[in-house]
Amino acid sequence: MGANDIPFLNTGIWNGKLFLGGWNAATSAREILEPATGAVLTRVGIATPADATEAAKRAKAAQAAWVALPYEQRAAIFRKAAAIIERETEGMTQWIVRETGCIPPKAGVELHMAVGILHEAAGMITQPSGLMLPSDGGRISLARRVPHGVVGVISPFNFPLILSIRAVAPALAAGNTVVLKPDPQTPITGGYLIARVLEEAGLPKDCLQVLPGGADVGQTMCADPNIAMISFTGSTAAGRSVGELAGKHLKKVTLELGGKNRLIILDDADVDLAASCAAWGAYLHQGQICMTTGVILVHEKIAARVTEQMIGKATHLPVGDPATQQVALGPLISERQRDRVHGIVEDSIKQGAHLAAGGSYEGNFYKPTVLTNVKPGMRCFDEEVFGPVASIVTFSTEDEAVSLANNTEYGLSLGVISASVGRAMALANRIPTGLLHINDQTVADEPHIPFGGRGASGNGGRHGGPANWEEFTQWQWVTIKDSAPRYPF
Repeated sequence: MGANDIPFLNTGIWNGKLFLGGWNAATSAREILEPATGAVLTRVGIATPADATEAAKRAKAAQAAWVALPYEQRAAIFRKAAAIIERETEGMTQWIVRETGCIPPKAGVELHMAVGILHEAAGMITQPSGLMLPSDGGRISLARRVPHGVVGVISPFNFPLILSIRAVAPALAAGNTVVLKPDPQTPITGGYLIARVLEEAGLPKDCLQVLPGGADVGQTMCADPNIAMISFTGSTAAGRSVGELAGKHLKKVTLELGGKNRLIILDDADVDLAASCAAWGAYLHQGQICMTTGVILVHEKIAARVTEQMIGKATHLPVGDPATQQVALGPLISERQRDRVHGIVEDSIKQGAHLAAGGSYEGNFYKPTVLTNVKPGMRCFDEEVFGPVASIVTFSTEDEAVSLANNTEYGLSLGVISASVGRAMALANRIPTGLLHINDQTVADEPHIPFGGRGASGNGGRHGGPANWEEFTQWQWVTIKDSAPRYPF
């Protein structure tokens, strides 16, 4: 059987292997389980710290040749990769649904975003990469953006395709090579699909390495001298460790971390639309999104009506296996995550929150949950739940709403719903946040926007659009004279 006869997503390509200098057998492997059923989906190699060291060496050796390729050749690789995703959408959708436990429309969003990100990467290559600076005496003075060298990307399980490719593609487009460590729970969606796409699109060997692995692999990447930058997406706790270790080794580091995002519903809001926004923001992908609406702040005049609608939605939204059923919510990624979500709900109830809907589970399927009477100090108010839990808090004045919204260490996404855009903007301007949505909920992203948070949600770095040049390159000052001057020494 020739290479062209092998189906694009044939599991035999990656069975027990790493994408390290191509598809090569790993010293150890693990089975990847479907969170909805517990069935074995596939088997992949699991990287070791030694693999990460080897990957970094290979990526470093390949970087000079990659950046030296004519720009049209490099851009064509990203355009072809986008076309491959469009061609393979059906098969990729099945993998995303089964590996991540998401509903098919969410998989469609990932694939659509991935295509857009690849086209943005292709466009980066022909964008201006520097500035002409003022200079006296016939000297040319300019500042240009140059690649770091090798970028290490560490990505999570929840939106694994987007949260990997949004760093991999622009890092490559900027002239870097990449070592990618996807979450070992979702290595196909978060890593091997990207490797297959770019491999077929013609990305030269060793420009991308994909190493599913544990924290020890990530730690090696943060310390390895051949890796110049780390792009990390994940929990705030893990991000603090990554930032500390990468900083110790003087690496550029971009951290996109957790969120406890606020949706503020003012008293002049349309109740039906506000409840729809709140439910979407709280329950999309079972709440396993960094931008999930974690706290719903509702003016006391309309709180009862909004809560009633939220209870109705939570009670009637179908939960089940998204690969075989028409459902709104699929499973949480693992039993461990399910138990953590349930622990937060139970503890919050003990602290005085009222369980108005949900709060139970079967297997990894957690029912959409509504908690009312929520106050600061309760776990459901303070902590990122990463589950389908809507925590409703009432307020009486705008000052109180601002105080409650600012009562968090996070600063990723904020939504404000009001009949008055001016009123909503004036309130929102008092709440530090990386993303702001007036008359919408908190979950949104597009390929060309600078995405990121502040505070415990990130270190101010961004992914997307103009931010890609800021993150994946560094300034170099260049002066040019027609001949060398004679100095008085």
